[in-house]
Amino acid sequence: MDSHGSSFSGFKSYFRALADTPNRFARRAGSVSTSFEEMSRVRARSGPDMRKTLRWFDLVCFGVGGMVGAGVFVTTGRASRLYAGPSIVLSYAIAGLCALLSAFCYTEFAVDMPVAGGAFSYIRVTFGEFAAFLTGANLIIDYVLSNAAVARSFTAYLGTAIGLSTETKWRITISALPKGFNEIDIVAVAVVLVLTLIICYSTRESSVLNILLTAVHILFIIFVIVVGFWKGEWKNFTEPSDPKHPGGFFPFGASGVFNGAAMVYLSYIGYDAVSTMAEEVKNPVKDIPVGVSGSVILVTILYCLMAASMSILLPYDLIDKDAPFSAAFRGGSDGWRWVSNVIGVGASFGLLTSMLVAMLGQARYMCVIGRSNVVPGWFARVHPRTSTPVNASAFLGICTAGIALFTDLNILLNLVSIGTLFVFYMVANAVIYKRYVSVGITNPWPTLSFLFCFSFTSIIFTVVWKFAPPGKPKAFMLSACIVIAIAVLQLFHCMVPQARKPEFWGVPLMPWIPSISIFLDIFLLGSLDGPSYVRFGFFSALVVLVYVLYSVHASFDAEGDGTLSQKNGDIVKESNESEDHSLKV
Repeated sequence: MDSHGSSFSGFKSYFRALADTPNRFARRAGSVSTSFEEMSRVRARSGPDMRKTLRWFDLVCFGVGGMVGAGVFVTTGRASRLYAGPSIVLSYAIAGLCALLSAFCYTEFAVDMPVAGGAFSYIRVTFGEFAAFLTGANLIIDYVLSNAAVARSFTAYLGTAIGLSTETKWRITISALPKGFNEIDIVAVAVVLVLTLIICYSTRESSVLNILLTAVHILFIIFVIVVGFWKGEWKNFTEPSDPKHPGGFFPFGASGVFNGAAMVYLSYIGYDAVSTMAEEVKNPVKDIPVGVSGSVILVTILYCLMAASMSILLPYDLIDKDAPFSAAFRGGSDGWRWVSNVIGVGASFGLLTSMLVAMLGQARYMCVIGRSNVVPGWFARVHPRTSTPVNASAFLGICTAGIALFTDLNILLNLVSIGTLFVFYMVANAVIYKRYVSVGITNPWPTLSFLFCFSFTSIIFTVVWKFAPPGKPKAFMLSACIVIAIAVLQLFHCMVPQARKPEFWGVPLMPWIPSISIFLDIFLLGSLDGPSYVRFGFFSALVVLVYVLYSVHASFDAEGDGTLSQKNGDIVKESNESEDHSLKV
Protein backbone atom coordinates (compact mmCIF):
# COMPACT_ATOMS: atom_id res chain seq x y z
CA MET A 1 0.00 0.00 0.00
CA ASP A 2 2.80 2.36 0.89
CA SER A 3 4.62 1.59 -2.35
CA HIS A 4 1.46 2.29 -4.38
CA GLY A 5 0.95 5.52 -2.48
CA SER A 6 4.55 6.48 -3.10
CA SER A 7 4.23 5.70 -6.81
CA PHE A 8 1.00 7.70 -7.05
CA SER A 9 2.65 10.60 -5.24
CA GLY A 10 5.58 10.44 -7.64
CA PHE A 11 3.33 10.53 -10.71
CA LYS A 12 1.32 13.34 -9.15
CA SER A 13 4.50 15.34 -8.56
CA TYR A 14 5.70 14.61 -12.08
CA PHE A 15 2.50 15.80 -13.79
CA ARG A 16 2.34 18.81 -11.47
CA ALA A 17 5.85 19.68 -12.65
CA LEU A 18 4.80 19.42 -16.29
CA ALA A 19 1.71 21.51 -15.66
CA ASP A 20 3.69 24.20 -13.86
CA THR A 21 6.41 24.38 -16.53
CA PRO A 22 4.89 27.37 -18.44
CA ASN A 23 4.48 29.27 -15.16
CA ARG A 24 8.07 28.63 -14.20
CA PHE A 25 9.22 29.84 -17.63
CA ALA A 26 7.16 33.00 -17.18
CA ARG A 27 8.60 33.61 -13.73
CA ARG A 28 12.14 33.24 -15.02
CA ALA A 29 12.04 34.59 -18.56
CA GLY A 30 13.05 38.20 -18.80
CA SER A 31 13.54 38.79 -15.10
CA VAL A 32 16.62 40.83 -15.83
CA SER A 33 16.47 42.95 -12.72
CA THR A 34 17.15 39.88 -10.60
CA SER A 35 19.20 37.88 -13.12
CA PHE A 36 22.53 38.20 -11.36
CA GLU A 37 20.99 37.49 -7.96
CA GLU A 38 19.29 34.39 -9.37
CA MET A 39 22.53 33.18 -10.95
CA SER A 40 24.36 33.76 -7.65
CA ARG A 41 21.71 31.75 -5.80
CA VAL A 42 21.94 28.85 -8.23
CA ARG A 43 25.74 29.09 -8.19
CA ALA A 44 25.72 28.12 -4.52
CA ARG A 45 24.81 24.56 -5.55
CA SER A 46 28.41 24.05 -6.67
CA GLY A 47 29.76 24.60 -3.15
CA PRO A 48 33.06 26.55 -3.24
CA ASP A 49 33.36 29.45 -5.68
CA MET A 50 35.65 29.20 -8.67
CA ARG A 51 38.84 31.15 -8.01
CA LYS A 52 39.06 34.57 -9.75
CA THR A 53 42.47 34.40 -11.41
CA LEU A 54 41.96 35.51 -15.03
CA ARG A 55 42.76 38.91 -16.56
CA TRP A 56 42.12 40.40 -19.99
CA PHE A 57 45.28 38.96 -21.54
CA ASP A 58 44.27 35.49 -20.34
CA LEU A 59 40.91 35.92 -22.05
CA VAL A 60 42.50 37.17 -25.29
CA CYS A 61 44.77 34.14 -25.37
CA PHE A 62 41.85 31.82 -24.57
CA GLY A 63 39.89 33.37 -27.43
CA VAL A 64 42.76 33.14 -29.91
CA GLY A 65 43.58 29.62 -28.79
CA GLY A 66 39.95 28.55 -29.09
CA MET A 67 39.52 29.92 -32.61
CA VAL A 68 42.83 29.26 -34.38
CA GLY A 69 42.60 25.49 -34.71
CA ALA A 70 41.86 22.98 -37.43
CA GLY A 71 39.36 25.22 -39.22
CA VAL A 72 41.75 27.66 -40.87
CA PHE A 73 43.98 24.85 -42.14
CA VAL A 74 41.07 23.02 -43.79
CA THR A 75 38.38 25.53 -44.74
CA THR A 76 40.74 28.09 -46.32
CA GLY A 77 41.77 25.83 -49.19
CA ARG A 78 38.28 24.51 -49.86
CA ALA A 79 36.64 27.94 -49.76
CA SER A 80 39.27 29.50 -52.02
CA ARG A 81 39.34 26.67 -54.55
CA LEU A 82 35.57 26.18 -54.85
CA TYR A 83 33.97 29.54 -54.03
CA ALA A 84 35.99 32.71 -53.57
CA GLY A 85 39.38 32.42 -55.27
CA PRO A 86 41.79 35.21 -54.21
CA SER A 87 38.84 37.13 -52.71
CA ILE A 88 38.97 34.62 -49.85
CA VAL A 89 40.64 37.53 -48.03
CA LEU A 90 37.33 39.43 -48.11
CA SER A 91 35.46 36.27 -47.12
CA TYR A 92 37.50 36.10 -43.92
CA ALA A 93 36.91 39.81 -43.26
CA ILE A 94 33.12 39.39 -43.64
CA ALA A 95 33.10 36.29 -41.45
CA GLY A 96 35.19 38.16 -38.87
CA LEU A 97 32.66 41.02 -38.83
CA CYS A 98 29.87 38.51 -38.28
CA ALA A 99 31.79 36.93 -35.38
CA LEU A 100 32.46 40.35 -33.85
CA LEU A 101 28.77 41.29 -33.90
CA SER A 102 27.89 38.04 -32.16
CA ALA A 103 30.75 38.61 -29.69
CA PHE A 104 29.20 41.97 -28.73
CA CYS A 105 26.00 40.16 -27.71
CA TYR A 106 27.96 37.68 -25.59
CA THR A 107 29.93 40.51 -24.00
CA GLU A 108 26.87 42.44 -22.80
CA PHE A 109 25.54 39.34 -21.05
CA ALA A 110 28.94 38.36 -19.62
CA VAL A 111 29.49 41.82 -18.10
CA ASP A 112 25.92 42.01 -16.81
CA MET A 113 26.06 38.49 -15.31
CA PRO A 114 29.68 37.44 -14.64
CA VAL A 115 28.87 33.79 -13.97
CA ALA A 116 30.01 30.56 -15.60
CA GLY A 117 27.83 28.89 -18.18
CA GLY A 118 27.86 31.39 -21.02
CA ALA A 119 24.90 31.06 -23.37
CA PHE A 120 23.02 28.63 -21.11
CA SER A 121 22.91 31.16 -18.28
CA TYR A 122 21.97 34.04 -20.59
CA ILE A 123 19.12 32.21 -22.31
CA ARG A 124 17.85 30.74 -19.04
CA VAL A 125 17.21 34.13 -17.44
CA THR A 126 15.76 35.50 -20.69
CA PHE A 127 13.69 32.77 -22.37
CA GLY A 128 13.43 30.22 -19.57
CA GLU A 129 14.73 26.83 -18.55
CA PHE A 130 13.60 24.71 -21.50
CA ALA A 131 15.06 26.97 -24.21
CA ALA A 132 18.32 27.16 -22.25
CA PHE A 133 18.50 23.39 -21.78
CA LEU A 134 17.83 22.76 -25.48
CA THR A 135 20.53 25.16 -26.66
CA GLY A 136 23.04 24.30 -23.93
CA ALA A 137 22.75 20.55 -24.45
CA ASN A 138 23.23 20.87 -28.21
CA LEU A 139 26.25 23.08 -27.64
CA ILE A 140 27.83 20.54 -25.28
CA ILE A 141 27.24 17.79 -27.85
CA ASP A 142 28.94 19.95 -30.50
CA TYR A 143 31.85 20.63 -28.15
CA VAL A 144 32.39 16.93 -27.44
CA LEU A 145 32.17 15.90 -31.10
CA SER A 146 34.35 18.75 -32.36
CA ASN A 147 36.99 18.09 -29.69
CA ALA A 148 37.07 14.44 -30.75
CA ALA A 149 37.51 15.56 -34.38
CA VAL A 150 40.33 17.96 -33.42
CA ALA A 151 42.04 15.22 -31.41
CA ARG A 152 42.12 12.94 -34.45
CA SER A 153 43.34 15.88 -36.57
CA PHE A 154 46.17 16.35 -34.08
CA THR A 155 47.36 12.82 -34.78
CA ALA A 156 47.40 13.53 -38.52
CA TYR A 157 49.25 16.87 -38.24
CA LEU A 158 51.76 15.45 -35.78
CA GLY A 159 52.49 12.68 -38.26
CA THR A 160 53.06 15.31 -40.96
CA ALA A 161 55.41 17.22 -38.68
CA ILE A 162 57.73 14.26 -38.12
CA GLY A 163 57.28 12.67 -41.54
CA LEU A 164 55.25 9.60 -40.55
CA SER A 165 52.15 8.18 -42.18
CA THR A 166 49.36 8.42 -39.63
CA GLU A 167 47.29 5.62 -41.08
CA THR A 168 50.09 3.06 -41.22
CA LYS A 169 52.03 3.97 -38.09
CA TRP A 170 49.72 5.34 -35.39
CA ARG A 171 46.21 4.03 -36.08
CA ILE A 172 45.18 0.43 -35.65
CA THR A 173 42.66 -0.89 -38.19
CA ILE A 174 40.13 -3.45 -36.96
CA SER A 175 38.42 -5.07 -39.93
CA ALA A 176 35.53 -6.43 -37.83
CA LEU A 177 34.21 -2.90 -37.19
CA PRO A 178 32.22 -0.94 -39.81
CA LYS A 179 34.07 1.47 -42.06
CA GLY A 180 34.41 4.90 -40.50
CA PHE A 181 34.60 3.38 -37.02
CA ASN A 182 37.39 0.86 -37.52
CA GLU A 183 40.57 2.97 -37.12
CA ILE A 184 41.63 3.04 -33.47
CA ASP A 185 43.52 6.24 -32.59
CA ILE A 186 45.41 5.82 -29.31
CA VAL A 187 47.29 9.14 -29.69
CA ALA A 188 44.04 11.12 -29.84
CA VAL A 189 42.78 9.43 -26.67
CA ALA A 190 46.04 10.12 -24.83
CA VAL A 191 45.98 13.82 -25.78
CA VAL A 192 42.38 14.24 -24.60
CA LEU A 193 43.04 12.53 -21.27
CA VAL A 194 46.19 14.57 -20.58
CA LEU A 195 44.35 17.85 -21.28
CA THR A 196 41.50 16.67 -19.05
CA LEU A 197 43.92 16.20 -16.16
CA ILE A 198 45.36 19.69 -16.72
CA ILE A 199 41.99 21.49 -16.73
CA CYS A 200 40.89 19.51 -13.65
CA TYR A 201 44.02 20.58 -11.79
CA SER A 202 43.79 24.36 -12.15
CA THR A 203 42.34 27.06 -14.39
CA ARG A 204 45.37 29.27 -13.70
CA GLU A 205 47.82 26.59 -14.85
CA SER A 206 45.58 25.85 -17.84
CA SER A 207 45.76 29.54 -18.76
CA VAL A 208 49.57 29.57 -18.49
CA LEU A 209 49.80 26.50 -20.74
CA ASN A 210 47.38 28.09 -23.19
CA ILE A 211 49.40 31.33 -23.28
CA LEU A 212 52.61 29.41 -24.04
CA LEU A 213 51.00 27.27 -26.76
CA THR A 214 49.22 30.28 -28.26
CA ALA A 215 52.43 32.32 -28.36
CA VAL A 216 54.24 29.52 -30.19
CA HIS A 217 51.31 29.12 -32.56
CA ILE A 218 51.16 32.84 -33.40
CA LEU A 219 54.90 32.81 -34.14
CA PHE A 220 54.27 29.90 -36.48
CA ILE A 221 51.41 31.77 -38.19
CA ILE A 222 53.63 34.82 -38.67
CA PHE A 223 56.25 32.50 -40.18
CA VAL A 224 53.70 31.11 -42.66
CA ILE A 225 52.59 34.63 -43.60
CA VAL A 226 56.15 35.88 -44.11
CA VAL A 227 57.20 32.86 -46.17
CA GLY A 228 54.06 33.11 -48.30
CA PHE A 229 54.62 36.79 -49.12
CA TRP A 230 58.36 36.22 -49.65
CA LYS A 231 58.06 33.24 -51.98
CA GLY A 232 54.77 34.19 -53.68
CA GLU A 233 54.02 36.21 -56.80
CA TRP A 234 51.47 39.02 -56.93
CA LYS A 235 50.14 37.88 -60.30
CA ASN A 236 48.56 34.88 -58.57
CA PHE A 237 46.01 37.30 -57.10
CA THR A 238 44.43 37.74 -60.54
CA GLU A 239 45.70 34.98 -62.86
CA PRO A 240 44.72 31.28 -62.57
CA SER A 241 47.16 28.60 -63.72
CA ASP A 242 44.68 27.39 -66.36
CA PRO A 243 43.38 30.20 -68.63
CA LYS A 244 40.14 28.24 -69.06
CA HIS A 245 39.26 28.89 -65.41
CA PRO A 246 37.66 32.21 -64.36
CA GLY A 247 40.24 34.90 -63.61
CA GLY A 248 40.51 38.13 -61.69
CA PHE A 249 40.31 38.88 -57.97
CA PHE A 250 36.61 37.86 -57.97
CA PRO A 251 36.58 34.76 -60.21
CA PHE A 252 33.17 33.64 -58.88
CA GLY A 253 31.63 37.06 -58.30
CA ALA A 254 30.08 38.51 -55.17
CA SER A 255 28.15 35.31 -54.44
CA GLY A 256 31.44 33.45 -54.26
CA VAL A 257 32.72 35.85 -51.60
CA PHE A 258 29.66 35.31 -49.40
CA ASN A 259 29.61 31.55 -49.95
CA GLY A 260 33.28 31.51 -48.95
CA ALA A 261 32.46 33.58 -45.86
CA ALA A 262 29.81 31.05 -44.84
CA MET A 263 32.35 28.24 -45.07
CA VAL A 264 35.28 29.95 -43.31
CA TYR A 265 33.05 31.27 -40.50
CA LEU A 266 33.50 27.89 -38.87
CA SER A 267 37.13 28.92 -38.28
CA TYR A 268 35.90 31.59 -35.83
CA ILE A 269 33.86 29.29 -33.61
CA GLY A 270 35.51 29.16 -30.18
CA TYR A 271 35.37 32.73 -28.86
CA ASP A 272 32.15 31.89 -27.01
CA ALA A 273 34.16 29.68 -24.66
CA VAL A 274 35.66 32.87 -23.17
CA SER A 275 32.27 33.94 -21.79
CA THR A 276 31.88 30.62 -19.95
CA MET A 277 34.84 31.60 -17.74
CA ALA A 278 33.37 34.96 -16.66
CA GLU A 279 33.00 33.70 -13.09
CA GLU A 280 36.79 33.31 -12.86
CA VAL A 281 37.65 36.82 -14.16
CA LYS A 282 39.04 39.36 -11.69
CA ASN A 283 37.42 42.44 -13.24
CA PRO A 284 34.60 41.35 -15.61
CA VAL A 285 33.49 44.89 -16.49
CA LYS A 286 36.87 45.79 -18.04
CA ASP A 287 38.44 42.43 -18.87
CA ILE A 288 35.58 40.63 -20.67
CA PRO A 289 34.95 43.23 -23.44
CA VAL A 290 38.67 43.42 -24.18
CA GLY A 291 39.10 39.65 -24.03
CA VAL A 292 36.18 38.67 -26.27
CA SER A 293 36.28 41.48 -28.85
CA GLY A 294 40.08 41.72 -28.84
CA SER A 295 40.53 38.03 -29.60
CA VAL A 296 38.05 38.16 -32.51
CA ILE A 297 39.75 41.23 -34.03
CA LEU A 298 43.24 39.74 -33.65
CA VAL A 299 42.18 36.43 -35.20
CA THR A 300 40.46 38.22 -38.11
CA ILE A 301 43.68 40.08 -38.94
CA LEU A 302 45.73 36.86 -38.77
CA TYR A 303 43.23 34.95 -40.93
CA CYS A 304 43.15 37.67 -43.60
CA LEU A 305 46.94 37.76 -43.77
CA MET A 306 47.16 33.95 -43.95
CA ALA A 307 44.59 33.88 -46.76
CA ALA A 308 46.46 36.61 -48.63
CA SER A 309 49.81 34.81 -48.31
CA MET A 310 48.26 31.58 -49.60
CA SER A 311 46.65 33.40 -52.56
CA ILE A 312 49.99 35.00 -53.46
CA LEU A 313 51.85 31.71 -53.09
CA LEU A 314 49.69 29.75 -55.57
CA PRO A 315 46.99 30.44 -58.17
CA TYR A 316 43.62 29.60 -56.62
CA ASP A 317 43.02 26.65 -59.00
CA LEU A 318 46.19 24.92 -57.76
CA ILE A 319 45.42 25.22 -54.04
CA ASP A 320 44.93 21.90 -52.25
CA LYS A 321 41.39 21.76 -50.83
CA ASP A 322 42.30 19.67 -47.78
CA ALA A 323 45.77 20.86 -46.74
CA PRO A 324 46.40 24.18 -48.52
CA PHE A 325 49.39 25.49 -46.57
CA SER A 326 51.45 22.34 -46.12
CA ALA A 327 50.67 21.03 -49.63
CA ALA A 328 52.00 24.25 -51.17
CA PHE A 329 55.53 23.27 -50.11
CA ARG A 330 55.30 19.47 -50.07
CA GLY A 331 57.07 17.69 -52.89
CA GLY A 332 58.93 20.74 -54.08
CA SER A 333 62.46 20.55 -55.43
CA ASP A 334 63.54 24.08 -54.64
CA GLY A 335 64.62 23.47 -51.05
CA TRP A 336 61.34 24.55 -49.42
CA ARG A 337 59.95 21.13 -48.55
CA TRP A 338 60.99 21.53 -44.91
CA VAL A 339 58.37 24.27 -44.55
CA SER A 340 55.67 21.57 -44.80
CA ASN A 341 57.06 19.92 -41.68
CA VAL A 342 57.16 23.26 -39.85
CA ILE A 343 53.51 23.81 -40.77
CA GLY A 344 52.68 20.41 -39.29
CA VAL A 345 54.37 21.39 -36.01
CA GLY A 346 52.59 24.76 -35.86
CA ALA A 347 49.22 23.24 -36.67
CA SER A 348 49.73 20.71 -33.87
CA PHE A 349 50.20 23.55 -31.35
CA GLY A 350 47.08 25.24 -32.71
CA LEU A 351 45.03 22.09 -32.31
CA LEU A 352 46.20 21.67 -28.72
CA THR A 353 45.15 25.20 -27.77
CA SER A 354 41.82 24.75 -29.53
CA MET A 355 41.11 21.57 -27.58
CA LEU A 356 42.25 23.08 -24.28
CA VAL A 357 39.95 26.10 -24.53
CA ALA A 358 36.99 24.07 -25.81
CA MET A 359 37.35 21.51 -23.02
CA LEU A 360 37.46 24.30 -20.44
CA GLY A 361 34.30 25.77 -21.94
CA GLN A 362 32.33 22.54 -22.20
CA ALA A 363 32.99 21.67 -18.54
CA ARG A 364 31.65 25.04 -17.39
CA TYR A 365 28.55 24.68 -19.52
CA MET A 366 27.86 21.29 -17.93
CA CYS A 367 28.60 22.66 -14.45
CA VAL A 368 26.01 25.43 -14.76
CA ILE A 369 23.41 23.07 -16.28
CA GLY A 370 23.98 20.88 -13.22
CA ARG A 371 23.41 23.89 -10.94
CA SER A 372 19.97 24.31 -12.48
CA ASN A 373 19.17 20.72 -11.48
CA VAL A 374 17.99 19.78 -14.98
CA VAL A 375 20.83 17.22 -14.95
CA PRO A 376 22.14 15.53 -11.80
CA GLY A 377 23.70 18.03 -9.39
CA TRP A 378 26.84 15.87 -9.30
CA PHE A 379 27.99 17.69 -12.46
CA ALA A 380 27.82 21.04 -10.67
CA ARG A 381 30.29 20.29 -7.91
CA VAL A 382 33.41 22.45 -7.74
CA HIS A 383 36.39 20.79 -6.07
CA PRO A 384 37.32 22.67 -2.86
CA ARG A 385 41.07 22.38 -3.45
CA THR A 386 41.39 23.03 -7.20
CA SER A 387 38.33 25.38 -7.51
CA THR A 388 37.47 23.72 -10.84
CA PRO A 389 34.41 21.71 -11.97
CA VAL A 390 36.24 18.40 -11.73
CA ASN A 391 33.23 16.12 -12.17
CA ALA A 392 32.00 17.80 -15.35
CA SER A 393 35.55 18.03 -16.76
CA ALA A 394 36.31 14.35 -16.12
CA PHE A 395 32.97 13.07 -17.45
CA LEU A 396 33.10 15.07 -20.71
CA GLY A 397 36.81 14.31 -21.15
CA ILE A 398 36.13 10.57 -20.97
CA CYS A 399 33.23 10.91 -23.44
CA THR A 400 35.44 12.87 -25.84
CA ALA A 401 38.24 10.30 -25.58
CA GLY A 402 35.81 7.44 -26.22
CA ILE A 403 34.47 9.07 -29.40
CA ALA A 404 37.95 10.07 -30.61
CA LEU A 405 39.14 6.48 -30.18
CA PHE A 406 37.28 5.01 -33.14
CA THR A 407 35.17 7.60 -35.02
CA ASP A 408 36.47 8.83 -38.38
CA LEU A 409 37.20 12.54 -38.82
CA ASN A 410 34.87 13.01 -41.79
CA ILE A 411 31.94 11.57 -39.84
CA LEU A 412 32.61 13.92 -36.92
CA LEU A 413 32.93 17.01 -39.11
CA ASN A 414 29.45 16.37 -40.52
CA LEU A 415 28.00 16.48 -37.00
CA VAL A 416 29.34 19.80 -35.70
CA SER A 417 28.74 23.56 -36.13
CA ILE A 418 24.96 23.73 -36.45
CA GLY A 419 24.44 23.68 -32.68
CA THR A 420 26.95 26.49 -32.17
CA LEU A 421 25.36 28.73 -34.80
CA PHE A 422 21.94 27.99 -33.30
CA VAL A 423 23.19 29.16 -29.90
CA PHE A 424 24.67 32.33 -31.43
CA TYR A 425 21.25 32.99 -32.97
CA MET A 426 19.50 32.49 -29.62
CA VAL A 427 21.91 34.80 -27.78
CA ALA A 428 21.36 37.59 -30.32
CA ASN A 429 17.59 37.24 -29.85
CA ALA A 430 18.01 37.15 -26.08
CA VAL A 431 20.01 40.39 -25.89
CA ILE A 432 17.24 42.24 -27.79
CA TYR A 433 14.54 40.72 -25.57
CA LYS A 434 16.50 41.63 -22.45
CA ARG A 435 16.77 45.28 -23.51
CA TYR A 436 13.14 45.78 -24.54
CA VAL A 437 11.15 43.60 -22.13
CA SER A 438 10.77 43.89 -18.38
CA VAL A 439 8.43 41.30 -16.89
CA GLY A 440 5.37 42.82 -15.26
CA ILE A 441 6.14 46.28 -16.66
CA THR A 442 6.32 46.10 -20.46
CA ASN A 443 4.31 44.09 -22.97
CA PRO A 444 6.57 41.39 -24.49
CA TRP A 445 4.49 40.79 -27.64
CA PRO A 446 5.82 43.69 -29.76
CA THR A 447 9.38 42.44 -29.19
CA LEU A 448 8.46 38.79 -29.79
CA SER A 449 6.56 39.76 -32.96
CA PHE A 450 9.56 41.69 -34.24
CA LEU A 451 11.95 38.80 -33.55
CA PHE A 452 9.64 36.38 -35.33
CA CYS A 453 9.09 38.62 -38.38
CA PHE A 454 12.77 39.46 -38.73
CA SER A 455 13.83 35.81 -38.44
CA PHE A 456 11.16 34.72 -40.92
CA THR A 457 12.32 37.33 -43.46
CA SER A 458 15.94 36.21 -42.97
CA ILE A 459 14.94 32.58 -43.57
CA ILE A 460 13.15 33.51 -46.82
CA PHE A 461 16.23 35.45 -47.97
CA THR A 462 18.48 32.46 -47.19
CA VAL A 463 16.23 29.99 -49.01
CA VAL A 464 16.02 32.23 -52.10
CA TRP A 465 19.79 32.79 -52.06
CA LYS A 466 20.51 29.07 -51.91
CA PHE A 467 17.86 27.53 -54.16
CA ALA A 468 16.54 30.15 -56.61
CA PRO A 469 18.18 30.09 -60.07
CA PRO A 470 20.26 33.14 -61.03
CA GLY A 471 18.43 35.93 -62.80
CA LYS A 472 16.28 39.02 -62.31
CA PRO A 473 13.52 37.25 -60.32
CA LYS A 474 16.09 36.10 -57.76
CA ALA A 475 17.61 39.59 -57.49
CA PHE A 476 14.12 41.09 -57.05
CA MET A 477 13.16 38.62 -54.28
CA LEU A 478 16.44 39.15 -52.45
CA SER A 479 16.05 42.94 -52.67
CA ALA A 480 12.47 42.69 -51.43
CA CYS A 481 13.57 40.63 -48.42
CA ILE A 482 16.24 43.19 -47.54
CA VAL A 483 13.78 46.10 -47.82
CA ILE A 484 11.18 44.31 -45.66
CA ALA A 485 13.78 43.37 -43.02
CA ILE A 486 15.07 46.97 -42.80
CA ALA A 487 11.53 48.34 -42.64
CA VAL A 488 10.54 45.94 -39.84
CA LEU A 489 13.73 46.76 -37.95
CA GLN A 490 13.30 50.52 -38.28
CA LEU A 491 9.62 50.33 -37.30
CA PHE A 492 10.51 48.38 -34.15
CA HIS A 493 13.33 50.79 -33.33
CA CYS A 494 11.05 53.85 -33.58
CA MET A 495 7.93 52.49 -31.89
CA VAL A 496 9.19 50.25 -29.06
CA PRO A 497 11.28 51.93 -26.32
CA GLN A 498 14.00 50.10 -24.44
CA ALA A 499 12.92 48.83 -21.02
CA ARG A 500 16.43 49.10 -19.59
CA LYS A 501 19.94 50.02 -20.58
CA PRO A 502 23.04 48.23 -19.28
CA GLU A 503 24.85 49.97 -16.47
CA PHE A 504 28.41 49.08 -17.48
CA TRP A 505 28.71 47.83 -21.08
CA GLY A 506 26.11 47.28 -23.78
CA VAL A 507 25.86 46.37 -27.45
CA PRO A 508 26.11 49.61 -29.46
CA LEU A 509 23.51 50.66 -32.05
CA MET A 510 20.73 48.60 -30.50
CA PRO A 511 18.83 46.83 -32.08
CA TRP A 512 20.76 47.01 -35.36
CA ILE A 513 23.89 45.05 -34.42
CA PRO A 514 22.16 42.04 -32.80
CA SER A 515 19.62 42.02 -35.66
CA ILE A 516 22.42 41.87 -38.22
CA SER A 517 23.92 39.05 -36.15
CA ILE A 518 20.56 37.20 -36.30
CA PHE A 519 20.46 37.60 -40.08
CA LEU A 520 24.02 36.40 -40.57
CA ASP A 521 23.55 33.41 -38.25
CA ILE A 522 20.48 32.31 -40.22
CA PHE A 523 22.32 32.87 -43.49
CA LEU A 524 25.23 30.74 -42.33
CA LEU A 525 22.91 28.05 -41.00
CA GLY A 526 21.49 27.85 -44.52
CA SER A 527 24.93 26.98 -45.87
CA LEU A 528 25.22 23.79 -43.81
CA ASP A 529 24.58 20.36 -45.30
CA GLY A 530 21.71 17.93 -44.75
CA PRO A 531 23.48 15.61 -42.28
CA SER A 532 24.01 18.58 -39.96
CA TYR A 533 20.26 19.15 -39.75
CA VAL A 534 19.59 15.44 -39.30
CA ARG A 535 22.03 15.45 -36.38
CA PHE A 536 20.47 18.57 -34.93
CA GLY A 537 16.97 17.13 -35.18
CA PHE A 538 17.99 13.80 -33.64
CA PHE A 539 19.87 15.27 -30.68
CA SER A 540 17.24 17.97 -30.12
CA ALA A 541 14.54 15.28 -29.93
CA LEU A 542 16.72 13.35 -27.49
CA VAL A 543 17.23 16.48 -25.36
CA VAL A 544 13.48 17.15 -25.27
CA LEU A 545 12.88 13.54 -24.20
CA VAL A 546 15.41 13.85 -21.37
CA TYR A 547 13.84 17.13 -20.27
CA VAL A 548 10.30 15.72 -20.21
CA LEU A 549 11.23 12.44 -18.48
CA TYR A 550 13.78 13.79 -15.97
CA SER A 551 14.76 17.44 -16.02
CA VAL A 552 11.40 19.14 -15.53
CA HIS A 553 10.57 16.80 -12.64
CA ALA A 554 13.96 17.23 -10.92
CA SER A 555 13.93 21.00 -11.37
CA PHE A 556 10.36 21.28 -10.02
CA ASP A 557 11.27 19.25 -6.93
CA ALA A 558 14.34 21.45 -6.41
CA GLU A 559 12.14 24.54 -6.41
CA GLY A 560 9.50 22.89 -4.26
CA ASP A 561 11.82 21.83 -1.45
CA GLY A 562 13.86 25.04 -1.56
CA THR A 563 17.03 23.48 -2.95
CA LEU A 564 17.61 26.48 -5.19
CA SER A 565 16.92 29.08 -2.55
CA GLN A 566 16.23 28.50 1.14
CA LYS A 567 18.47 25.46 1.50
CA ASN A 568 21.49 27.42 0.37
CA GLY A 569 20.42 30.74 1.82
CA ASP A 570 23.37 31.05 4.18
CA ILE A 571 25.85 30.16 1.44
CA VAL A 572 24.25 32.64 -0.95
CA LYS A 573 24.30 35.40 1.63
CA GLU A 574 27.96 34.85 2.29
CA SER A 575 28.69 34.66 -1.46
CA ASN A 576 26.79 37.87 -2.19
CA GLU A 577 28.56 39.74 0.59
CA SER A 578 31.92 38.79 -0.92
CA GLU A 579 30.99 40.07 -4.39
CA ASP A 580 32.39 43.35 -5.64
CA HIS A 581 29.46 45.79 -5.52
CA SER A 582 30.58 47.36 -8.77
CA LEU A 583 29.66 44.16 -10.60
CA LYS A 584 26.04 44.00 -9.42
CA VAL A 585 23.12 45.16 -11.55
